Amino acid sequence: MITVLIADPHALHRLSLRTLLTPHPGMTVVGEADSGAETARLHDVLRPQVVVLCSGMPAPDVIATVRRLRLTRLVDSGPPRVLVLSSAHREEHAYDVLRAGADGYLPATAAPDEVISALSTVAAGDAVVPPVLARALIHAVRHGPRPEALEPKGRLEDLTERERDVLAAVAAGYSNGEIAARLCIAPTTVKSHVTTSSPRSEPAPASRRWSSPTNPDSYGLPEPPLPTGSPAQPPTE
Repeated sequence: MITVLIADPHALHRLSLRTLLTPHPGMTVVGEADSGAETARLHDVLRPQVVVLCSGMPAPDVIATVRRLRLTRLVDSGPPRVLVLSSAHREEHAYDVLRAGADGYLPATAAPDEVISALSTVAAGDAVVPPVLARALIHAVRHGPRPEALEPKGRLEDLTERERDVLAAVAAGYSNGEIAARLCIAPTTVKSHVTTSSPRSEPAPASRRWSSPTNPDSYGLPEPPLPTGSPAQPPTE
């Protein structure tokens, strides 16, 4: 059974998608969200396999939400998969959404059976893009720079699991003390991981992390919005 969270600011859009999915025996809608923040909150509670971000959400909100959900996937090494149904008829928007970490992208005008198929595909771990976008991507590969020139400065797979956890928390905007509390490690250990995960050796203060060598974007991690809520208290040593 594929569990689905629907996100769209318009109740009618959410109802339409729920009505489409409910009769399908292999899918169940576990929740609905009307904003990016609500999507992130409900995801943390419901843990759906697939999050569908619908056409009513503003493009910046979609991209920020995809980034936050992708960060969760990196930290937890699990779901969700993200499918975007967009009314923006621009290739640039599709590129931005996919670069942010979406697993699938379809125009909002897609047929119902295409949406069902896309949900099944991304839930299985595969990607979905419309043919017109696939042609554009092929053209970019054929006529753009060699892939080596597009590689990030660092490689996420070269880091240990703990270093990836620390780097993801840095990307979320947590301080070293907050990271230590969340991961149950000493602040000095956090500082060590931040330093060793840097492509160069000089550490940077938290206020300069997005321009520093420890910038998670160096490893292909997009910058997500800052987290909300009160952090846990640091452990005593």
